[in-house]
Amino acid sequence: MLDIKCIVAIVERGKADRVVDAAKDAGASGATIFYGRGTGESEVKKFLNVKIEASKEIILILSEKDKLRPIVEAMVDAGKLEEPGTGIIFTVPVVNLIGLHHRDNFIE
Repeated sequence: MLDIKCIVAIVERGKADRVVDAAKDAGASGATIFYGRGTGESEVKKFLNVKIEASKEIILILSEKDKLRPIVEAMVDAGKLEEPGTGIIFTVPVVNLIGLHHRDNFIE
């Protein structure tokens, strides 16, 4: 059974395509992008003196654990996510995955 993780990146509006292209170059097979709006912007601006745009793009990528590190590193570089106010990235475990027909059954 494969160990699948979900990479979640939240970036400034308009930057998701560049981040996803880098992820694909690093081995990701695809991504889902959707739009959101942050609610903590006033607190961040007040405490960190960093301008944060409320409109966001959220990227979801499913990846096998052994491919995870290069994909995440490419996304961080492409989105400049180590710079303050540019976005965040994290991973979460995936369980009971259904719908990837090109893979074996992942349900535990």
